[in-house]
Amino acid sequence: MLDKVLNAKSVAIIGASKNKTKRGYQAIKTLKADGFEGEIYPVNPKEDMILGLRCFKDITEIEGPVDLALITTPARTIPNIIRKCGEKKVAGAVIIAGGFRELGATGKELEQQVVTAAKETGVRLIGPNTSGMINLKSNLNLVGIQNAPKGNIALLCQSGNMALTLITEATVRKHEGFTYYVGVGNEADIKFHEYLEFFRNDPDTKAILMYVEGMSEGRKFLQEAHNTSKEKPIILLKSGRSATGKKSAGSHTGSLAGMSEVAKLAYERAGIIVIENSDELFPVAETLSSQSAIKNNSIAILADGGGHATIAADLLSDYGVNLPELSDKTKEKLRKILPDAASVVNPVDVAGGTDSDPSLFADCAKIILKDPNVGGLLVVGLFGGYGIRFEKSLAIGEEAAAHRLGAMVKKRNKPIFMHSLYGSYESRALDLLRHYDIPVHDSLDISCKSVASLCKYGNYLKSYHAKTNFIFNWRDKAKEEGQQIIDNAKKEGRHVLLEHEAKQLIMLHGAPTSVGQVAKTEDEAWQIANKIKGNVVLKIVSPDILHKSDAKGVKLNLGSENEVKKGFRQIIKSAKDYSPDADIRGVLVAPMARKGLEVIIGTKIDEQFGPVIMYGLGGIMVEIMKDVTFWVLPVSPTSSKKMLEDTKSSVLLDGVRGQKGYDKKTLKKLISMCSELIESYPEIEEMDLNPVILYEQGLDVVDARIILKK
Repeated sequence: MLDKVLNAKSVAIIGASKNKTKRGYQAIKTLKADGFEGEIYPVNPKEDMILGLRCFKDITEIEGPVDLALITTPARTIPNIIRKCGEKKVAGAVIIAGGFRELGATGKELEQQVVTAAKETGVRLIGPNTSGMINLKSNLNLVGIQNAPKGNIALLCQSGNMALTLITEATVRKHEGFTYYVGVGNEADIKFHEYLEFFRNDPDTKAILMYVEGMSEGRKFLQEAHNTSKEKPIILLKSGRSATGKKSAGSHTGSLAGMSEVAKLAYERAGIIVIENSDELFPVAETLSSQSAIKNNSIAILADGGGHATIAADLLSDYGVNLPELSDKTKEKLRKILPDAASVVNPVDVAGGTDSDPSLFADCAKIILKDPNVGGLLVVGLFGGYGIRFEKSLAIGEEAAAHRLGAMVKKRNKPIFMHSLYGSYESRALDLLRHYDIPVHDSLDISCKSVASLCKYGNYLKSYHAKTNFIFNWRDKAKEEGQQIIDNAKKEGRHVLLEHEAKQLIMLHGAPTSVGQVAKTEDEAWQIANKIKGNVVLKIVSPDILHKSDAKGVKLNLGSENEVKKGFRQIIKSAKDYSPDADIRGVLVAPMARKGLEVIIGTKIDEQFGPVIMYGLGGIMVEIMKDVTFWVLPVSPTSSKKMLEDTKSSVLLDGVRGQKGYDKKTLKKLISMCSELIESYPEIEEMDLNPVILYEQGLDVVDARIILKK
């Protein structure tokens, strides 16, 4: 439990100082200035009094209980200090110092010493390498940021500068603030998912805002996010989107799996609102913390100019938000109060109708929000600035409209968003809207992003029951024969299954594939081929040659005895030329697959999220087009359908230009089978099924590669 850590009633400042430039001085000064009502215990063996408080030589000398220690001393001193905290039964410690794993091997070893000391003594750690933490509810400020605004958003951040940016933005906006701020730092002990659980149970926190650079236990985080996002929105910005992550030479899946694709899709499946632009982060969090989710994905736009209306419509459409047609009744009522030139379709353009009476905005909003097709309203243009731009007396009508708009939100439970060119001006009408928790922005892009995020969260709440909870049901479902295939490879010291072994394994789980047989000689190759109806394919069988085509180890569409025997000889020679020391087991003889649509399915172990699966266009096109999607396992039937839809080439599955479509039902079963396979055999590191050839009815796994954990 983190309650004693984040809601500490007593704090020891280890490394307390009289030097005004030191963190050990600033922390005490801030706690006193902010009115922290708990006990403050400075700890420094060289001082007797600091800022009017008795200074202790050692934390163990403090008579009263200590919930939390703020440690401001150098990194090398931390392991011993943590053990002292353990003697005092301190619940947690905030470690400010850097110089740990972020500096390499030596720092990593020192960090491990700190973690070991913490685990042995029961002290929970925030950090190290953190800017600190703040509990704004109790004025427990261990960061030193002055006048941080209080509100209902919890902030988790791995960058002190990013935290300062967000807190400063909240201060300037003067509307929404924070319950807690935690600088997660190196996440050496307390993990992201533990903070999520705490904030989920905190009654004062309405939304959780996160800036993440790295995460040590990604799957546990997804599991907790799945639980939390059903109750409270999570808004996250992940840095490092351009990094492609580690590449593996063993499979297409490994080389194509970028961290950004895996993380983004995984976060979204857990209900997290993923933000890619830092200037959208706080506005979206502010919106989600104060507005009811829009569950019908439908927004109406009310504008006092065509330009803003058109741009807003384009932006919302790009985000996938529906702009529904207004009912005839709604249109009729709007026509009665608006000029003849006004447009009463969605977007609604008042065409100058508000120039002399801005309160008309409220009249229009009332009519539009009664429309059952409308889930919320975005007002765009000059509202809040009529008294500034035209005539001061118009401000009275704007203020009256603001009061009415606030009442409508409460009555209808439908959110209203305000984009105003005068959002950064002193405007009482806009201040009134903020008072009623109506989001106000001077950026049309940010307004639309906020609307879209509220719709996206509503979509999740409407359908989260169909999502995965990211938990494997680890049961011994592996068949004896399948486990034997893996065990035999391990006994030989191999971490790669041969192709026919891989095909046998997936066939045991129901995958349609032609296993074929391994020939040791050219005569044996012909005997096998002669029993197969139609032409055959020959492939080199060697645990040392993963990419058969590179070694010229594949011959296609062979029919006659001469072709098969000659192909056998050529494959063996090419393989030996390619890798003279390779362990060559023979040549696989298998039926030649019919033509169809080639796709790829693969799995790998992601270092943050565990097993992930990839699906996309297959064959040689996987390297050229890279039209793939990644999902964190396990995959439900609903998820497999969504995976297909996530690729640009999904239209090919339904058939184009008069062609018949392909068997999506069997393809979805194959994807689910791959999820089951990884659950059944934890020894599997990576798997490639490429190509999988789709037909109008059925499919064929033409090639399979399975790599085991070393």
